[in-house]
Amino acid sequence: MRKPCLSCLLLSSILLACSGLLAQQKIDVHTRNMSLVLTIGPNGKLYQSYLGTRVAVSSTPSDTLVESYAQGGGSYLFEPAIRIVHADGNPSLDLRVASWGTDSTDGNIRVTSIVMKDPVYPVTVVLELKSYVRENVITSGVRISHAEKEPVRVSNFASSMLHFHADSYWLTQWHGDWAREMQMDESRLTSGIKIIDSKLGTRADMYQTPAFLLSLNGKSTEETGEVLAGTLGWSGSFQLLFEVDEKDRLSVLPGMNPYASDYVLDPGKTLKTPEFIFTYSDGGRGRASRNLHDWARSYGVLDGKGPRMTLLNNWESTQFEFNEQKLDTLFSETRKLGADMFLLDDGWFGNKYPRNDDHTSLGDWQEDRAKLPHGIAMLEKDAAEKGVKFGIWVEPEMVSPKSELYGKHPEWVLKLPNRAENYFRNQLVLDLVNPAVQDFVFRTVDDLLTQHTGIAYLKWDCNRMMTNAYSPYLGSRQSNLYIDYVAGLYAVLERLRAKHPSVPMMLCSGGGGRTDYGALKYFTEFWPSDNTDAVERVYIQWGYSYFFPANTIACHITSWGKEPLKFRTDVAMMGRLGYDLDVSKMTEKELGFSQQALKDYRRLSAVIGQGDLYRLLAPYDAQRAALMYVDSDKKKAVLFGYVLHPRYGSVWAPVKLQGLDGARTYRVKEINRYPGTPAVLAEDGRTFTGEYLMKTGIGVLGKKELTSAVVEITAE
Repeated sequence: MRKPCLSCLLLSSILLACSGLLAQQKIDVHTRNMSLVLTIGPNGKLYQSYLGTRVAVSSTPSDTLVESYAQGGGSYLFEPAIRIVHADGNPSLDLRVASWGTDSTDGNIRVTSIVMKDPVYPVTVVLELKSYVRENVITSGVRISHAEKEPVRVSNFASSMLHFHADSYWLTQWHGDWAREMQMDESRLTSGIKIIDSKLGTRADMYQTPAFLLSLNGKSTEETGEVLAGTLGWSGSFQLLFEVDEKDRLSVLPGMNPYASDYVLDPGKTLKTPEFIFTYSDGGRGRASRNLHDWARSYGVLDGKGPRMTLLNNWESTQFEFNEQKLDTLFSETRKLGADMFLLDDGWFGNKYPRNDDHTSLGDWQEDRAKLPHGIAMLEKDAAEKGVKFGIWVEPEMVSPKSELYGKHPEWVLKLPNRAENYFRNQLVLDLVNPAVQDFVFRTVDDLLTQHTGIAYLKWDCNRMMTNAYSPYLGSRQSNLYIDYVAGLYAVLERLRAKHPSVPMMLCSGGGGRTDYGALKYFTEFWPSDNTDAVERVYIQWGYSYFFPANTIACHITSWGKEPLKFRTDVAMMGRLGYDLDVSKMTEKELGFSQQALKDYRRLSAVIGQGDLYRLLAPYDAQRAALMYVDSDKKKAVLFGYVLHPRYGSVWAPVKLQGLDGARTYRVKEINRYPGTPAVLAEDGRTFTGEYLMKTGIGVLGKKELTSAVVEITAE
């Protein structure tokens, strides 16, 4: 053990003196309906005293039982929030509160910063808690720095550490794979550790989802129970850790995954963790979701309160096989359909290695002169003449081994030395830790948007995870790779948004591989799954709705699945509506129905995208589902009902609505009806009080499988 230096002894005495002055102070982190109370103990350490419904701070105990951000290497016996190995090999940390304060930035956001220091080693950890008062959401993150003479290793770095003491804990989580995203499981947490994590580097949501619901003192429902809803704003490897101790106390530690990531931190540098975003509700899951949606639209998503464009994508109708003449026809079909924009998908680039399949060309972002002899400029012009906007697909983080870029810069690729290259989707990951690669990715997208100002939308894809991952740029510091890659990605996105602040972008990753608020601050929406079968999409979109508002969830009508066009359309209208169909093959009746559906959606998209969501009947409970969106004034609502594959003889009771004004009168009208078919809603066109609709309900569910209804509800 090293002998402490005089300056460290001086710091120690100062911190101990400060601890005495700060002892037993309570730190109030609150929103309109939620309180998190921390206490500075007599020893200067930080403890959590209360988390739950909003209370007066004076009524909370001065609890000093559980540290709010426990450190490893000392006397703490469970999973620590942080662990550091100092330059001299000492693996301990002892944090004491040096100072704290709360600032209000805009009358709604309260930022509480708690500075903690080690009295012996020059290590500083700042815990930052942002409370969004109106939205009832708190975010938590830390900044770790030091002034030691040599680098230190940080091996645990949770974004938050929350503690609970309840009779029981029920964890709801989501998992899956390509085309099977958001499969829901619920289980009781018992003694020991439960971990939900990803080690994929990119496509963090490919197998496990960085979000959860935690129900306290029994299972929660949409309308009842205590619930903590949490999600991590991080696009890389993550870990959600839940530990129940011998006294049945639960600790929750969300953050970046420490797997293979002992972070080498230089003196004077800062390791910043991603934000953990959470809300508490004592009124069930629905209220928790609405809190997160309110926060997301104001703070978590780019242009969260702005309109979204409907679109026609060409992938299913052409895949890689298109040319200027075909695209010109598709522009006309976009206009004929009534969508706002045409989106050109994969296959438009590469010359030495033309992109005619998914084996080549990533990295060579020049127009394919054979397919597009007049380039993107001609496409912009043609689309504008047809009265539609133009969008385009890119995958700038990836490279094909068969590409000019790979031939010029093999050192720009993540791959192990002395090992065979490992491919997924016939491609490799560019080393975004390398500043030269960051510049290349930035220029790729910036050149597109600067040279082609008519591009109104980008679909940003990322079709593989990291395997055999090794950064030539990092050299001996390979354990920094998983964290520094995501930091490099965010650095590129920051630069792009500084120069192109408002171009809408879809966050896509081989389906729902990236669905997180770390990236969504740069994007307007995300692609939840490549599986567009409408029945499957009911479940997938339902799962994402717990954490993300409807205007962030891109939902397309495609030919995947055998459901009727009306059913597919009604399911896609739950989110941001789009099409990926060959319009030329539509019958006159199908086209007319779709044109009217787009008009109705455009008219009601503000209610769907900005309204309060009420999930009324869950598809997990029976082969039917119902949900509704209600605007903030309770004057307009949109109700969706779906019958999936019920058993023979199933009978559905009226669906009781929520979120309306009980004293008002509302007219209910079924819209989006397919030509020549009767209304599902028996009460179509009638008026009812809000109280009646919420206590008695209406018959929005049909009798046959794969039937659906959309009901517009308007205050008289």
